[in-house]
Amino acid sequence: MIEAGKKAPTFSLKDQNGKTVKLADFAGQNVVLYFYPKDNTPGCTTEACDFRDQHVKLEKAGAVVLGVSPDAEATHLKFAGKFELPFTLLADTEHAVAEKYGSWGEKILYGRKFMGIIRSTFLIGGDGKVAKVWPKVKVAGHVDEVLEAVKSLK
Repeated sequence: MIEAGKKAPTFSLKDQNGKTVKLADFAGQNVVLYFYPKDNTPGCTTEACDFRDQHVKLEKAGAVVLGVSPDAEATHLKFAGKFELPFTLLADTEHAVAEKYGSWGEKILYGRKFMGIIRSTFLIGGDGKVAKVWPKVKVAGHVDEVLEAVKSLK
């Protein structure tokens, strides 16, 4: 997993509306980049709704929120619409960006091993460097921690 202090890996992905979004689009801004396994699953829905509920505070603190999962654009569009998500969801269908950040790896569920998204969040400062990393995120209380970290960058 990429470490704090390192240059954030660049990326270019399609959002839920089919628009290409690049990390470079947010140069000079703080970016909360969070990786989650799948749209419309319990933990991922809770996390997305927590980011939704704190979105205004995150924006006021100077951060842009980007959610990333391997789901396709159409799935993201439905997910964002269903839960009124005010931020961008990016389709990393080939998990290339997740791999760059170290958010793709082996997981175990009910004794079965498989490759998938490791729920993680990266706070990227306006200088393009990773300011803070949350590996293996536990959803409860996570967004509050992220908000405090964003505020500390000012």
